Amino acid sequence: MFNFYRLRQNKIHKFKPKVEIHSEKGPFVLKTVSDSEELIEALKLRYQVFHREMIGKQKPQGIDVDEFDFVCDHLVIIDKKINKIVGTYRLNCSLFSQAYYSAQEFNLRKILELPGTKLELGRACIQTEYRRGIVISLLWRGIAEYMMKTQSQYLFGCASIKTESPRQAALLYQYFRQQGRYDENTLCPPTLKYSMPNLSLWIQNLSRPLTLEENVEAEALIPSLCTAYLKAGANLGGEPAYDQEFKCIDFLTILSMEHLNKALWRKYSQWNQTPGETAPISLNMEMRA
Repeated sequence: MFNFYRLRQNKIHKFKPKVEIHSEKGPFVLKTVSDSEELIEALKLRYQVFHREMIGKQKPQGIDVDEFDFVCDHLVIIDKKINKIVGTYRLNCSLFSQAYYSAQEFNLRKILELPGTKLELGRACIQTEYRRGIVISLLWRGIAEYMMKTQSQYLFGCASIKTESPRQAALLYQYFRQQGRYDENTLCPPTLKYSMPNLSLWIQNLSRPLTLEENVEAEALIPSLCTAYLKAGANLGGEPAYDQEFKCIDFLTILSMEHLNKALWRKYSQWNQTPGETAPISLNMEMRA
């Protein structure tokens, strides 16, 4: 049984989209969620990925829902052959809300002080057998269209990395520092609740040029979604947050339209793939904000 009290508590029964997107590509429909029934189906998919797959919950059916779902828009990919949602991405635009999931984990003051519309991305997930090719690219095309419709200047969100090791967290922090991925103007430290124990000590221990082996180890830890954002020109907000519930660390990714890699953006905003082609980048969906 689903927790219908939680659905009503979070106003899902009153849900309406803020921005409407709808297009079709081959056997798939790309759209923003239209009503509460469609949203509940997306929340069920999120439960399967985040709760059963990521943290091993045994309950076969459930929902992943919070207070942000009502104020956000939700991109979905529908497989027309089975009439089922196979991918989703949550979009939280500053035109409609000033509350952000990422603010639980990070002090967002420097981002929120920037001029222009901001778009928080999160809760990205795709059903296992669809995690490559056109489904992934359609989600990115949806983000591109949503950004254009809302004139968003900045994207941000939590990119998760599956580790609870403070040493590995510090290794990644130093790796990104040496890659020049931190901008003093957009540093967003973790909140006290999401600060990782002993991380500062490990950062101090690794405050030197990393060895070749350490660089290889760090690169192997970086999930493909985070890699995609970095290739697109994203910076990171500094030290990672520690999410005990999902047993991972989160780096805050910040992507400015001004610095966006134009060639990569064109792939996602204008890419015209035919069914069966391979997507420009194959991604696992780890952004949960």
